[in-house]
Amino acid sequence: MSILLLLQTRDRVTAQEVARLLEVSVRTVYRDMESLSAAGIPVYGEPGHEGGYRLLGGFRTRLNGLTADEADSLFLTGLPGAAADLGLGAVVAATQLKVMSALPDELRDRAGRLAARFHLDSESWYSEHDSAPHLSAVANAVWHERRLHLRYLRWEQPQVVTRTLDPLGLVLKAGQWYLVAAVDGRVRTYRISRIIDLRVLDETACCPADFELTGYWREYLESFDRRRLRQAATLRMSPLVFDRMPEYFDPAVVQAARESAGAPDAHGWREITLPIESVDRAVPDVLRLGAGAEVLAPNELRERIAEHAGAMGRIYRA
Repeated sequence: MSILLLLQTRDRVTAQEVARLLEVSVRTVYRDMESLSAAGIPVYGEPGHEGGYRLLGGFRTRLNGLTADEADSLFLTGLPGAAADLGLGAVVAATQLKVMSALPDELRDRAGRLAARFHLDSESWYSEHDSAPHLSAVANAVWHERRLHLRYLRWEQPQVVTRTLDPLGLVLKAGQWYLVAAVDGRVRTYRISRIIDLRVLDETACCPADFELTGYWREYLESFDRRRLRQAATLRMSPLVFDRMPEYFDPAVVQAARESAGAPDAHGWREITLPIESVDRAVPDVLRLGAGAEVLAPNELRERIAEHAGAMGRIYRA
């Protein structure tokens, strides 16, 4: 079955490739190809450097009557929340039933046990569900490659802007949906919950020939951290706070702080450089560290922390 699936998804495959992918010997592949042929599967081999095995006449097996929508939804079968957001909850459920019914009894039991013991919850802790009433319309435009005209609420001024864009893909990040789209030749990212209203146009969307969603999103996250963390603060940290930094800061901040850390002093305290967005945003973050950290620079941040600490001291002394 694994060989048959490989042949169906590739135009041609060599015995060496099959052996490597399935971790068997080439001799075993030759034997299995003969078994497929004997079972009536129209597989044949082409000799030579450019040769290999292929299926005759576009032969395909049909997995228990999957519809086009069900086939499209296969990648969402492990994400019930995401499927429901996209309006595909019922489709995914039907897909799972058909796939399960096509499995042999032993594999069906294993899959059932796995589903009963593992659950994926993609939303982050202590955050409200990101309401995105326009998600279904955006998803429909993405599926059918239709341009969008929308009004969007952004952080910068002017806050409300109008955009006509070419949707390229959807991303679910920590329970929040994002639209990746091309605008005036540039690829941009939009948080779908901040779309005020939209209209799907009867125009075909244009996708850059070299665009790849996963690669773009990885680069976007890296550039987002660089743009967000433009300032830095110098702190002294106790051993306990230094070890527990992942509980207080995101991975990019923790990595930069640890790379900058000096040697511990006689009491184990270290001097580190902490990337920050701004002094205002850094105040609550540093206050969470309590007496396990001391701000050395910038002076504005040190004074702000001192003011808050003094005010808290006066409250508790009273």
